Amino acid sequence: MLGLLWKIYWKLSGWKVAGEFPHHYKKMILLVAPHTSWKDILVGFAARNQLKIYHAKFLGKKVLFDGPFGWLFRKLGGTPVDRSSNHGMVDQAAALFTSNETFLLAMAPEGTRKRVDKLRSGFYHIAKQAQVPILPVGLDFENKQLVLGQPLFTTEDEAADLKKIIAFFAQIKGANPGFDLRHLKDFN
Repeated sequence: MLGLLWKIYWKLSGWKVAGEFPHHYKKMILLVAPHTSWKDILVGFAARNQLKIYHAKFLGKKVLFDGPFGWLFRKLGGTPVDRSSNHGMVDQAAALFTSNETFLLAMAPEGTRKRVDKLRSGFYHIAKQAQVPILPVGLDFENKQLVLGQPLFTTEDEAADLKKIIAFFAQIKGANPGFDLRHLKDFN
């Protein structure tokens, strides 16, 4: 039922996919940005359906999954993480890659819908620890395109890797342009 709703939303909203999804990677971080609006979530779920990556997950606070809507968050692809655990978020997320034969994890590098002056680096450290590629996925609201970048494996030069990621997202206009990542190109 949800699949049909996402398909209808994708069609009616006029979004398109630019690029090819690398289905041959069974484990990957989908780095989705810019995250500037609640609308990003709708586009993301519809895109997951459009790309046929139904098994793609997102992280959420464990307490959200303990409440009355926990079943819904799980149904939508949510995976709980315990922020109070002795095992940090990076360790918990990396363990999910180790314990699953296939695992796609969608993350927003900003960690918020507001303007940021730098990306949070948790996604990078998860990818490095789990030894999985990072796929930049741009939410281009100006052109109504889901822009798929090239998979990037972490190297020993974190600064250079982050520059590549920022260069990708610095070309993309978010739903709220004042909060997107285009201004970060100046920090390269």
